[in-house]
Amino acid sequence: MKQHFAACDPVMAALMRAAGPYRLAPEATHSPFEALARAITHQQLNGTAANRILTRFIDLCGDGAFPEPAAVLARPDAELRAVGLSFAKIASLKDLATKTGSGIVPDSAVLVALDSEEIIERLTQVRGVGRWTVEMLLMFQLGRPDVLPVDDFGVRNGFRLAYGLRGMPTPRALAAWGERWAPYRTAAAWYLWRAVDLAREGRLPPPAGRPRGIRIVKPKQTVRKAAARPARKKSAAAARPRRVPSTRAVRSRRGRSRP
Repeated sequence: MKQHFAACDPVMAALMRAAGPYRLAPEATHSPFEALARAITHQQLNGTAANRILTRFIDLCGDGAFPEPAAVLARPDAELRAVGLSFAKIASLKDLATKTGSGIVPDSAVLVALDSEEIIERLTQVRGVGRWTVEMLLMFQLGRPDVLPVDDFGVRNGFRLAYGLRGMPTPRALAAWGERWAPYRTAAAWYLWRAVDLAREGRLPPPAGRPRGIRIVKPKQTVRKAAARPARKKSAAAARPRRVPSTRAVRSRRGRSRP
């Protein structure tokens, strides 16, 4: 792997030397149903709050063990809401349970035999499960070696820092650049996450050169409001209100103008 990056991308090779050995260790300890249920529960919450809700959910539906899909479907929404789950997450968990029962979400034995894109296509059919969630499952559960989560903020920010860009790369630009990292794009993503830590510690190596042709997301430019021009002072004559001639005066003028 080191030889591959040294040949195709000197900036990534320097980042690897600075960050040290690759240490992503996948743990295939959960079924697809459990892994996705945990991911749904953790969405938009900090770890402490999410784990507290998850513990209550397991106690309610699984009696200490992680619940089966049928047990989740059997619980009324009000009971699930009482453990801290939002109505959106309840709908997602029940949709996950339904699609697990129908086979759209397969068991572990079937899942490992599918290619990564097919797994993404099937699992993103579940309500509330996007591509990024499935990519994390591919990387941390299944240990797929060639996954690049281009929508991940940390990966994009790490690329910006490591390659000395002035802005965040667009997901499409990052995907195009990452083609050269195949078949080790999971490792590249891991090292880009480490780039953020190295930058914080002041140990990120300077880039050998900025990559060309990388589109970045430019910060929104603030539109300056034109300074209001001071109102021009009217002359005394212009400021004086115009006198409206009376009807008698108008008739008198008309009479004088006749031949």
